Amino acid sequence: MTTLSTGPDTTVNTHCPYCSLQCGMKLQPGRAAGRPTLEVLPWAEFPVNEGGLCRKGWTSTGLRGSRERLTTPLVRDRETGALAAATWDEALDLVAGRIAGIQDEHGKDGVAIFGGGGLTNEKAYQLGKFARVALGTSQIDYNGRWCMSSAASAGTRTFGVDRGLPFPLADVEQADLVLLVGSNMAETMPPAARHLDRCRDNGGKVVVIDPRVTSTAERADVVVQPVPGTDLVLALGLLHLVIAGGHVDTEYVESRTHGFQAVADSVAAWWPERVERVTGVSADELRALADLVVSTRRVMILTARGAEQHATGSDTVLAWLDLALALGLPGRPFAGYGCLTGQGNGQGGREHGQKNDQLPGYRMLVDPAAREHVAGVWGVDPDSLPGPGRSAYELLDALGTDAGPKALLVFGSNIVVSSPNATHVEDRLNSLDLLVVCDIVMSETAAMADVVLPVTQWAEETGTMTNLEGRVILRRQAVAPPRGVHSDLDVISGLAERLKAPITFSTDPEEVFEELGRASAGGKADYAGISYERIDAEQGVFWPCPSPAHPGTPRMFTERFAHPDGRARMHVVEHRGTAEPVDAEYPLHLTTGRILAQYQSGAQTRRITDLPDDGAFLEMHPVLAARLGIADGDPVTVSTRRGRLQAPARVVPTIRHDTVFAPFHWLGVNRLTNDALDPASRMPEFKVCAAAVEAQA
Repeated sequence: MTTLSTGPDTTVNTHCPYCSLQCGMKLQPGRAAGRPTLEVLPWAEFPVNEGGLCRKGWTSTGLRGSRERLTTPLVRDRETGALAAATWDEALDLVAGRIAGIQDEHGKDGVAIFGGGGLTNEKAYQLGKFARVALGTSQIDYNGRWCMSSAASAGTRTFGVDRGLPFPLADVEQADLVLLVGSNMAETMPPAARHLDRCRDNGGKVVVIDPRVTSTAERADVVVQPVPGTDLVLALGLLHLVIAGGHVDTEYVESRTHGFQAVADSVAAWWPERVERVTGVSADELRALADLVVSTRRVMILTARGAEQHATGSDTVLAWLDLALALGLPGRPFAGYGCLTGQGNGQGGREHGQKNDQLPGYRMLVDPAAREHVAGVWGVDPDSLPGPGRSAYELLDALGTDAGPKALLVFGSNIVVSSPNATHVEDRLNSLDLLVVCDIVMSETAAMADVVLPVTQWAEETGTMTNLEGRVILRRQAVAPPRGVHSDLDVISGLAERLKAPITFSTDPEEVFEELGRASAGGKADYAGISYERIDAEQGVFWPCPSPAHPGTPRMFTERFAHPDGRARMHVVEHRGTAEPVDAEYPLHLTTGRILAQYQSGAQTRRITDLPDDGAFLEMHPVLAARLGIADGDPVTVSTRRGRLQAPARVVPTIRHDTVFAPFHWLGVNRLTNDALDPASRMPEFKVCAAAVEAQA
């Protein structure tokens, strides 16, 4: 069904392979000096980025023709430890045979799958179906658990549904006030920052809440720098002042929410001076921020990983949602709450089945009606579907143990670099009987595998993604993949056939998407009315879209929320503090994040020569550096209870005195981070742990 027509005059409309903006771009295949080329051109008509791209987008074809591309399956010799080339049939036969043997000995859950938030909707859907039908395993989760699961948990509990932004990103431009909580938009998704600039040009104001004065903060009107891990308290303090000042939208609260009085009673204890003692934000600064919030009507609260990647991340988001509801913001034009999704398909990747407890359409595995519907589409018995399995980190922590999986198949994730407490995760991977990795390059995780399968990258395949707005978009294939490289859909289908699955698994992405639409029909994330043709015609379609005649849903909650009674739920949350408080031995807060030139674990971007790659560094304040006898550029060692990292110091006045920052794109940084989990979302506490820094001798 999917056709490919390429040549020197063929220009393909597609989307960037990186962040959740999924910026529109054009790809122009050609030839130069006798070699094929692939040029990135602007696609000015696509509304999210209007032709603009960041440096990662402009250089995204840099891996095309790279010597580091994997182009043949590799199988490890158990005696020598060396990887050797194999045919696809040899590799898939080996994997299927080893899977069958492991499941015969250890049961269906002896084999696990770890997916990725960068996979297309079609791949995520097929991966979930493959796990539950071909393998019969409950052990599947993905790295999106580490992206915005805390916001997803909080949004579902509050609104009844999880969609990162319940309005188009361009609505930011019409807001009177935008509160960015834990977001460095100007570096992590640069084309989105234009909306902040236009907001200010239109008379609005931007507030950035972050322990660091980032590139985003530099273009804000107000910058608030709390102690890492205290954003929840800041929200409670603001709500205290909103209630005390009589600024609650009483009519909205009474008609559209439940639970306000209990929340009001709980925040009575968070007066500004108490908030100051916990957050480091002065009482006067808090009062000024509250005055700014209540003086405008169209207030937009946007959270990101800085607020969410904590063992209290879901409670933190609930606190900001309580504030938004008390002010009557959700559903109001050019106002409300939204989460800035991180990964390219962080939204769609969790909607259709690769999350441990979900089925397509954001249905839950424990719901008998959901199981019956999806099993009907698949043509299997609902009782044959396994129940929920372990969440991402808990799955990795169980690998190779007596009760855990003995084999792991990895699609679209570099878990050796991206996992918290990564040394422990690496040990668990080493304990497996079988590790299979599908990737485009020899990532750090692929280098550990027993079998490495070379798969297509974004320009070489067709498939849909769902961006941070809930806009389903279409990536079009622009060029043929290198000889010997297959799609993840081919891998899934080939293994399913060898494992004698009761159903077939299509390798045609459009056919898979049509089936996904049927499986999601009636679910909260309903794609039933979306087609490739319609996406092309409308430059993306917003879900839910239950029928071809439905216009899609750019803006949600205008009249009701997704709970059965149409009302949102407010929640009492309490400050518990970070999982690992600072002490005399580890007196500093270590926080991590992204920088402009790199993306996620860097498996792609670190191999593109046009992107600057200076390696890891440790950012610290001049006061801290002077106390430790450290100058800018000096080699330093940062240590936590889990490991040590050596890196050059970057001495800047834009970070708190008690905090240090390291980017996580390089192997080593996540060896330091804490694996404490949020009890609701199972999100690890990436964003803060206790650390010590010393100058290297």
